[in-house]
Amino acid sequence: MSMGKIRQMFPGGNTSLGFFSYYDNIMSQEEATRIMVIKGGPGVGKSTFMKKIAVEMLDRGYDVEFMHCSSDNNSLDGLVIPDIKVALLDGTAPHVVDPKNPGAVDEIIHLGDYWDETGMRAYKENILKDNREVGRTFARAYKYIKAAASIYEDTAVIHGWAIDPAKVNGVAEKIRNELFQEKGVAAKEGKQRKLFASAITPDGLKNYLSTLLTTRKVYIVKGAQGTGTEKLIAKVRDTAVEKGYYVEAYYCPLFPDKVEHLVIPELDVAFTTSNEYHAVEVKAYAEVDLNDYLDPSVLEAYADELQYNKTEFEALLGKAVSTISMAKAIHDHMETYYIPNMDFEAVQNCWESTLARILEYAEEFR
Repeated sequence: MSMGKIRQMFPGGNTSLGFFSYYDNIMSQEEATRIMVIKGGPGVGKSTFMKKIAVEMLDRGYDVEFMHCSSDNNSLDGLVIPDIKVALLDGTAPHVVDPKNPGAVDEIIHLGDYWDETGMRAYKENILKDNREVGRTFARAYKYIKAAASIYEDTAVIHGWAIDPAKVNGVAEKIRNELFQEKGVAAKEGKQRKLFASAITPDGLKNYLSTLLTTRKVYIVKGAQGTGTEKLIAKVRDTAVEKGYYVEAYYCPLFPDKVEHLVIPELDVAFTTSNEYHAVEVKAYAEVDLNDYLDPSVLEAYADELQYNKTEFEALLGKAVSTISMAKAIHDHMETYYIPNMDFEAVQNCWESTLARILEYAEEFR
């Protein structure tokens, strides 16, 4: 039996709007066989619990989706096993998740059942203090991200003055005709799944595009901010949904309402935005460079402003990253209060019983 494949993404992000969640797009209540919401404090083993389930399912040939945590990209906020419609989710702050249809679809696995309450209460003041400081630190990080986003938008405005929108529209129309000209409007609209392919993390800007852009055709859309890369991809997305296709849309970690990457599995086609802040080594079916439609005279007139904005944006984003890293360090320290008071043998028993149940669900799909 061949090993399963791993796809990686982020269900939430540290954005200019604060923490932004696309958790509802991980798996819908209607399609799910089971959604298991894992609760518990720092260091109780939530991420490890999911990773160990993933290893077992990969060994059995099942594909899995790793939902990474934007505040600690080495940890998981979720795990999806698409073939059997099972998801495990970290249900703790800042992405608090609770069952919506308890018993019928989802449930809580509470790893807090396996901690020593007396031991935990001894650390009450420390935990309250550290939690308060984590909240304050993230609040500061989001202010830096918001400030960076404001400067980024100013650069986009300048580029907007320089771009020829008609030519960008022409490129979008040509691509839509290539993909959809033989298919009419569908009787039922397709669905869009919204997630993040990249995130602002304690380790800087991270993306998992190489695990997502695996289609036969990949369109690479190049262009500086304000040239219309997101508008081009949004037009393709909207047309695909209108034609009845299921699409995976991956949004910008700075502006979470701006689409940056798109996968249309049924057409075996993907689109990716490529710029200095995120790029991927992938064989391109076609490249579109919207920078070709910028008026050089406008760029020259605002060269000083553009350079200033670039320097300040990167400084503010760097400060945001270092501040998120500070928050992670405090969060990591909180694990020292929980780990000594956990019964990890009991957690292991819970994990074994959970794996057994998941394998039973798998049998239903054979």
